[in-house]
Amino acid sequence: MLNWAYMLGWPEILAAVIFLFFYIGYGLRTRRLGAPLGQQGWPLSWKLVLRLLYFGLLLVALLGPAYGLTQKPVRTAGKDVWLLVDLSRSMDAPDVSPTRLQKTKAELANLVNRFQADRLGLIIFAGEAFVQCPLTYDQAALQLFLSTLQTSLVPAGSTDLVPPLELVLTRLDSAAPAAGSLPRATAVVLVTDGEDFGGNLEPTVRVLARSGARVFTMGVGTTEGSRIPQPGGRYVRDSKGREAISRLAPTPLRRLAEQTGGQYFELTDRRNEFPLLVNALNRVEGQAEQVRTVSVADNRYRYPLVVALLLMVLDVLVTVKVIRP
Repeated sequence: MLNWAYMLGWPEILAAVIFLFFYIGYGLRTRRLGAPLGQQGWPLSWKLVLRLLYFGLLLVALLGPAYGLTQKPVRTAGKDVWLLVDLSRSMDAPDVSPTRLQKTKAELANLVNRFQADRLGLIIFAGEAFVQCPLTYDQAALQLFLSTLQTSLVPAGSTDLVPPLELVLTRLDSAAPAAGSLPRATAVVLVTDGEDFGGNLEPTVRVLARSGARVFTMGVGTTEGSRIPQPGGRYVRDSKGREAISRLAPTPLRRLAEQTGGQYFELTDRRNEFPLLVNALNRVEGQAEQVRTVSVADNRYRYPLVVALLLMVLDVLVTVKVIRP
């Protein structure tokens, strides 16, 4: 099946229009100069066909026609990236449009597309934590899991940051490298509104810091906060019967990132720092070099390019006397 590396865009269309404009102008000028001599410049016509042909071939080569797949080895210094996503009910708050969770899902989908050579995994949590997708190179599978995220996937409960971080530690221990080999660099992306109602986080953070894993925290929400909607048009209420207001709590997230050598970012109604998070993750260099075989489209641009160059040489070598005195 024939595919194209690039789609036909306005630069290519503009180049074709400019070519035709000047060539038509050249033909009209030749005809005007030949008219007083009783000549119409017909010998120019086959040159026009030739030039249209090699210009079209150059355009085809530029668009990159690809046919078939080729297996190529790719040497990578990959890293492992764990995505920890808060699915407590407060992530349904609409202070980040349309909701904190929906905006998070859209940004994480873009993030996943930026790390083709790395393994990514997904952990969801509220009061408990679960591995939704183990570390994988299969981005399509991970995207599918991301698209199905909703707060009903985990048991209702207040956010506790300890279980997802301990689950990462468990996975790090089970994936310990063989003696003499370098460990894979590990980055943890913790996406939550920062409201932590769990136990003491410090012991877990100290172990994470010693493991070499760097935690990048993404605070989602606003400091003004928002009510938390429920089905039926109702809102979550606190223990005193008042409508609960969920607010972004950046302090514990900033401290967690600093203690593990990571960084803190925010996703609010006014600021989206997910691009900064992507840049920070790109700066985490992989420590275990490996060779993977990937399927890539076989770009056949050389064939139309070679034919176009041969036709251009023919155009230069074969001259035509358009106007004879």
